[in-house]
Amino acid sequence: MPQLLKLASAQARTLETTQETLRALEATTKRAAAESVDIILFPEAYLGGYPRTCDFGAAVGARTPEGREQFLAYFHDAVDLGDTPTGAGQDWVERKLELPCGKKYRGDGVREELERIARETGVFVVTGLVERCAGTLYCGAVFVCPKLGILGKRRKVMPTGSERLVWGQGSASTLRAVTTEIKGVKLCIGSAICWENYMPLLRQSLYSQNVNLWFAPTADARDTWESLVRTIGCEGRCFVVSANQCVKRKHLPSWIKSGKTTQHSNSAPAQPEAPKTGGGRRKSTIVFTEEKNEICLPLHDSNSEHQTNGDSSATDSGSSPLHNEVEQPLSPKQTATNQVAPSSPDDEDYVSRGGSCIVSPLGEVIAGPVWEKEDELLVTEVDFEDCERGRLDFDSAGSYSRSDSFKLSVEGLDLNPPPQ
Repeated sequence: MPQLLKLASAQARTLETTQETLRALEATTKRAAAESVDIILFPEAYLGGYPRTCDFGAAVGARTPEGREQFLAYFHDAVDLGDTPTGAGQDWVERKLELPCGKKYRGDGVREELERIARETGVFVVTGLVERCAGTLYCGAVFVCPKLGILGKRRKVMPTGSERLVWGQGSASTLRAVTTEIKGVKLCIGSAICWENYMPLLRQSLYSQNVNLWFAPTADARDTWESLVRTIGCEGRCFVVSANQCVKRKHLPSWIKSGKTTQHSNSAPAQPEAPKTGGGRRKSTIVFTEEKNEICLPLHDSNSEHQTNGDSSATDSGSSPLHNEVEQPLSPKQTATNQVAPSSPDDEDYVSRGGSCIVSPLGEVIAGPVWEKEDELLVTEVDFEDCERGRLDFDSAGSYSRSDSFKLSVEGLDLNPPPQ
């Protein structure tokens, strides 16, 4: 008898605030429920946001105050799920951790809200998020069952490139697959986040657990991503659901576009710093001719008219390694606090083109990929018996693994299939 379920990939983008995004997640999940979807995936860092284009004012050996303000805004946008820094595993899942005095739950309530959404819609929800725990942010994903609540949580074990500046490394123990049963279909669910999918040993750790439904929330909008998830589907003989955000530059959060800073309600507004005095570099600016040649011109300083060349009024005393020889116009990421960057044709450019898709256990694309379409919902019905059909000639963790010769162990992770 066919083992049929409807899968959905939500090509949704993060909104300006986490609460707005949470409401959008609920609306999209209700829309999926209206189409009889059983399981839905939202993109990497959907709750909390993927800080695309932001450098947080960092260079090797230097950080800027503006970058710290950006990180503060990002830190506040992240969600607090009430877990511990090392990850409490099943104790967190089963709510065995100590509660704060006078509260009925740990964290900021986002966990409870996700569980409510899944429960009221009847849809199994998997979403990427940025988790705030103590003083560190983690890129993660949660599996939310309509009946039992959250079944498990991933933390990305290896952030990519500049992500390592703002995201910590999660424990490999979070790679443990979760099991559930929907409409009589037994599922073993695993997730690899973005470029974790490029890690061969990590993939094998999930194959070893006999995963038949693989979630790949991502921020990778390259054409090559499709070939990777097709490989995973074929290699793991599992269904693969991948979701990415489709984002135009104008949709980036205001703290990226215009240097928004976060102010506490009990603190005074930030005041501009007083001009510094002392030795430093001469103030100047760069202009371009029609032939694109650069000309460096000194800035006019009203205080310099009555001072000699040796006076400090015509110099800039900044000594940060990030301080340029000349003062450049502010980029959208560096615009002063509360200053609104003017709109431009570039605002319509895509900083992420999407590319969400769903792949079969034989590596065939059965939905998508979708490019440059916002708020798109990919829906397809699949037969999970296709996973067994694919095992006729290949089982990467069984008959084809040569486990007598090749061994894999992962610290803190049981590689045996979880009980069902």
